[in-house]
Amino acid sequence: MKKRRLLMRSVILFVLVAALGYTLYTNFFSSKEKVKVGSDAPDFVLTDINGDKHQLSDYKGKGVFLNFWGTWCEPCKREMPYMQNQYDYYKEQGVEVLAVNIAESKIAVQNFTDTYDLSFPVVLDKDRQVLEAYGVVPLPTTFLIDKDGKVAEIITGQMNERMVRDYMESIKP
Repeated sequence: MKKRRLLMRSVILFVLVAALGYTLYTNFFSSKEKVKVGSDAPDFVLTDINGDKHQLSDYKGKGVFLNFWGTWCEPCKREMPYMQNQYDYYKEQGVEVLAVNIAESKIAVQNFTDTYDLSFPVVLDKDRQVLEAYGVVPLPTTFLIDKDGKVAEIITGQMNERMVRDYMESIKP
């Protein structure tokens, strides 16, 4: 009986040590950056707050300003009006904005878009799959995607209006 208990404790200890080792390895030795400049932007389909589906590959031929954000994120709140202002100008020139909200309720996102009077598509990444696919850390993070679907640049942190304008200009087809 004692040998059996010792064996079970040893097996449990081994499993815990293996899990700890795997966790440490993935956190410290594996690359966090999943998408790099020059790589193809991973395709995805997300639903917006109106229930319409948006697939990234449908925007091929246009420049895409792909912004990851949250309603609680202060830098995100500050850059949204800049994105809206520049979208109003660049949408007729082939630049689209896709704002990917991370795991928040539809009501919270709807209130945010109403407050900031956003007219570009705001899509919901409820299960964080797109966030994970792109390796996004921190918010806000923006991926500039050219007309061929390649990542032209990755911007982390808040942008001012001039930066937003210059980045949209750079991906104009």
